[in-house]
Amino acid sequence: MNTEATFPSLSQAETRVLVMQSKLHRWAVADPGRRFDDMFNLVYDPAFLLVAWDRVRWNRGARTAGVDGVSPRMVPPDQVYELLDRIRVRLKSGELAPLPVRAVQIPKANGKLRRLGIPGLVDRIVQASLKLVLEPIFEADFDQSSYGFRPGRNAHDAVAEIRQLSGNAGYQWVFEADIKACFDSIDHEFLMAQVRRRVKDKRVCALVRCFLKAGVLTENKTLQPSYTGTPQGGILSPLLANIALTHLDRYFRHLWEQCGNTGSQRMRYRAQGYPTIRLIRYADDFVVMVHGTRADAESLFQVTSQVLSPIGLALSEEKTRVVHIDEGLDFLGWRIQRRTKEGTQKKYVYTYPSKKAVQAITDKIRQLTLHNHFDSLTSLLNRLNPVLKGWCNYYRHGSSSRALAYVNNFTFWRVLGWIFARHPKTGKRALVRRYAPAWHIQENGTALFRPTKVHTNHYRYRGSHIPNPWLPATTV
Repeated sequence: MNTEATFPSLSQAETRVLVMQSKLHRWAVADPGRRFDDMFNLVYDPAFLLVAWDRVRWNRGARTAGVDGVSPRMVPPDQVYELLDRIRVRLKSGELAPLPVRAVQIPKANGKLRRLGIPGLVDRIVQASLKLVLEPIFEADFDQSSYGFRPGRNAHDAVAEIRQLSGNAGYQWVFEADIKACFDSIDHEFLMAQVRRRVKDKRVCALVRCFLKAGVLTENKTLQPSYTGTPQGGILSPLLANIALTHLDRYFRHLWEQCGNTGSQRMRYRAQGYPTIRLIRYADDFVVMVHGTRADAESLFQVTSQVLSPIGLALSEEKTRVVHIDEGLDFLGWRIQRRTKEGTQKKYVYTYPSKKAVQAITDKIRQLTLHNHFDSLTSLLNRLNPVLKGWCNYYRHGSSSRALAYVNNFTFWRVLGWIFARHPKTGKRALVRRYAPAWHIQENGTALFRPTKVHTNHYRYRGSHIPNPWLPATTV
């Protein structure tokens, strides 16, 4: 690729990047032992930088600034090419040094805080470009049972596989694992060794290491060095975490392949008294499905701890447990449980929003409908509707009708209560006639989104037929 060319249009850049990514992925698939050299020129290639900028500009965190105080949304359109050209020159000359990430604390579902690292503007663009180069190579090595932060895959695929195995294949015991501070604890030397398995270019490896060692600027303006971990929040962090955790995937893939390649072979394997197991991972969240006994599932704690040890990771003893599918488990916001279908004697595996997920959306609605947050009903609905739509779209793939009905009713009465609080001197019947005719809340043509209008269905298990963005559909 011509690295001396001027910046192309975005559509031309996307085409050029896709072509090069497809080549990298095909070469990686064809030769599992191949180490790629002379890749650094792609990182500062104008097409890769332009596509990287487009992804950074439209990222959810584009309004947030790092330690440099500049957010992507602050860059005027007429200065984009000048910015990218400066980055290109600095990368090419080797002068670019990553800045520390700005640390912020965000609340977790359990009430604790999680540290999130926000890189500077230039570092975000370079990380995005690095990801464009590295991702198609390492995707060739990632396991089929890994679903988190990978192109074409999502949380629904992971949940669907659990449902498929526990419902139709007899995997009734579940080893529900939790890694302690995964993104903060990954061993840098182990991670770099995994990167070098595929990357021979020393300049690319050095750039990755620089991002790992950039340090963290805490909220009290103290610079902390980075000895371990990939700061959660960086564009490159999920890919690096997947590269490290592929070590875990390989181990369980080896155990899976020992059982045989077909269902009948695995059946004969179990007839000899051995369990068959299957890992399902979404980033640092994973479960192991066990077709065997409870003892077989409980033995996985020691085994998994030993596999995670070289990565610098450890299981949380208080959060890691073994459950039967009839007891149910929470995974990625879903409650997955086998229950007897009403009116029958047959058992089916149901997936529906977990209690934590419902609590999270109702807390969000309660916060938004505080009477002093918005000056008009239209403003409230414009802020509330996207939140409801996003939650409902995620949970529509399951037995979610009751949860949607609950959220629907909760939202309706919260908004109606907000209307009453905003107009204390007006009668409630008059307010209902004005803002909720026929019990449909609306103002100025903007209506409250109703979760009960969402059609629910089960997500289809795709197995090994998940499309690959870099290979023709016929080769997947």
